[in-house]
Amino acid sequence: MKKILVLSVISILCFTACGEDLDDNQILNVQPSFKFTHNWNGQSVTNSDFNLIQYTTENGELLSIERLRYLISNITFTTATGENLVLDQHNLVDITNNNGLSFSPIGFIPVGNYSNVSFTFGLDNEANAENYIDLNSESFNVPDMLGGGYHYMQFDGKFINSNSDEQGFNFHAIRAVDNPGANPTFPQDTFFTVNLGAITVTSDIEIEVKANLAEWFKNPNVWDLNTLNQMLMPNSSAQIMMYENGQTVFTLGDVTP
Repeated sequence: MKKILVLSVISILCFTACGEDLDDNQILNVQPSFKFTHNWNGQSVTNSDFNLIQYTTENGELLSIERLRYLISNITFTTATGENLVLDQHNLVDITNNNGLSFSPIGFIPVGNYSNVSFTFGLDNEANAENYIDLNSESFNVPDMLGGGYHYMQFDGKFINSNSDEQGFNFHAIRAVDNPGANPTFPQDTFFTVNLGAITVTSDIEIEVKANLAEWFKNPNVWDLNTLNQMLMPNSSAQIMMYENGQTVFTLGDVTP
């Protein structure tokens, strides 16, 4: 079984208090940070590109982006021996308001070679049952009739429909739910792990996470916005399709000191 070490403020104090000179062969602990960048099949996307119908989906629809924010959590560094060093925090990446595009988790990791860096898109079910003041203040909650907890993503804009008219879409990812109401049921987990791959850490580093937004509408499910554009939260089949398409959205970019 892989050993899991949750890095918290306590661990930081331990690392600091127990530290010795490198001359005494003490392992150096460093702080990673993350930078989230976005593109549409290689074309850079920032909030200055919002509200313009200029992106073409795999299905051929032209669309604009008006709001985009998503949640990541449980950043994990896996050592060569299979030990998981978990930074047990979350970050709301809000491209619309340029918030959360850079994230420095509280915690240190030892220098060395890591076989994988990963994070959870959204929140796992245990974390999703907690109460987060910061997410509440951002109105990121999911209604109780849909199971409560929090959104994983809100992706809103307009597209040109089959009648050549502008039409709004709300591409919102949550935990897949059936039977909305007092006793909702959950057919499948739709948070997922993003594996960025191996990195070598020799000092404080910034890790770029690249998100190709076109992949949400592309692979393996070619998304038809004329059919699936709104009321997707209570549609468990649509949520599972989002989960499947999300697997190829995120990749590792530059790793810089």
